[in-house]
Amino acid sequence: VQPPEKPLQAEEWNKLRESFQSPEIFEEVMFNSMVRCNSSIDVAKSLLTHVAKSNGDIAYNLLVKYLALCVQQGQTSEIRDVYDIMKIRFRILESGAYNLLIRGMSNSDQWRMALTLLEEVKKIMTPSRTNYESCIKAASRHQEMDLAFELYHEMLAKDLVPTLDVLQAFFEFSRGMKGAELQKELFGILLYLRDNQLYPHKTFMQSIKLWFESIPGGNWRGQLTTIKDSGQCPVCNHQLEDSDLTEEEYNNLKERIIRDVIHGTDTFRKTSPQEFEAFQTFVENRLPFDIVIDGLNVSHIKPRRMQCENLFDAVNCLAKENARLLVLGRKHMLINSSNWKREIMKEMQNKADFFFAENISEDDAFLLYATLRSGKHCKFVTRDFLRDHKACLSDSLTRHLFRKWQRGHQISKTMFLSVFIQQPASNYDCVVQTTGDTWHIPYKDSFEEKYSYRVPRKWLCIQQK
Repeated sequence: VQPPEKPLQAEEWNKLRESFQSPEIFEEVMFNSMVRCNSSIDVAKSLLTHVAKSNGDIAYNLLVKYLALCVQQGQTSEIRDVYDIMKIRFRILESGAYNLLIRGMSNSDQWRMALTLLEEVKKIMTPSRTNYESCIKAASRHQEMDLAFELYHEMLAKDLVPTLDVLQAFFEFSRGMKGAELQKELFGILLYLRDNQLYPHKTFMQSIKLWFESIPGGNWRGQLTTIKDSGQCPVCNHQLEDSDLTEEEYNNLKERIIRDVIHGTDTFRKTSPQEFEAFQTFVENRLPFDIVIDGLNVSHIKPRRMQCENLFDAVNCLAKENARLLVLGRKHMLINSSNWKREIMKEMQNKADFFFAENISEDDAFLLYATLRSGKHCKFVTRDFLRDHKACLSDSLTRHLFRKWQRGHQISKTMFLSVFIQQPASNYDCVVQTTGDTWHIPYKDSFEEKYSYRVPRKWLCIQQK
């Protein structure tokens, strides 16, 4: 339905309602349409008044839809009025209404009201990430950085993951501000990016650069660069951290993964203990491997080709340097079919060891086990992110080591014109790094909220002159 251009009288609304095919949902559909068309508040108000007069009151969901329109248009006094009505009529509001109220108030000059609403939400549920971020941005916009950081730490303590957008706001609004405490907090955000292997996008990186350069008396200078393969920064000649783990770090990580992830609660959900034992025996008798391949995952790289051909290309490409390969397969690959040709499978088995698991098994545990048991030199090939396993690693140090090991050992493969282009794991560690008077920040050209194991090639080098 098309909303009217101007407010209507009761009889005009009635006429419209009667001509509508489902009169019982007329008001709801009309409000949805008003939000979509960003109708004038007066038109929406005239419908609300009509509903109140006809029914004696206004249903909760209609008030929320009206509220959405007010928030969309930044009508602060209307937002407050709706809130007052809702508080009198309904003892508790649900998260949708609170999200709108907090967003609406935080973008207004009465932004402190959003903080009051946040406190109200805390009494009945865990506030959402957007609740916190609306309040953080409001506080930052008004240069109340202590308050913004207090909310940020509260949010992290509740395991809410901040968006890159709100992290950028901290740098954006702290520009030119003095204070050792503030600097410490912003350095803390950069270390958060490091710990979580997050890469800022170009505009976020620019905000970081401008903030550094605006620190009063700081003498920081930022330059964009590409790190040499050796891991040396061409701007400041600093050598970036090695992507290799020390012997001790590697052994710690191996023990933790084998204990927490592989023998932890989640391994046998999709595989039987007997199968995993058989796999361990298989691996122990053939150690060490140079590369472990997630066969099923790699076989899907190029959708329009036969799966066994995709895998065949990968095996051929990786077997060139006489590398010892282990391919994790599934039993269905042994049945001659349109995707799995017996003669191609035979030829591959001459070049690599194959372990065929049951068709329902989860390969990640197998992949991790074989790679880690083979030693520090062993790499693995999968397009998966292995995200679930990070969650099983309880402390942040082990998670950091796992990500570092993953960055240095995961070979991502992209199929390009049916030739494998191998993106080798790099020699230097692709995460935010600092020596105190230098910072090196890897960044991506485009915005990506999602986690990605594809490491950026572009860096921001910041040094204190």
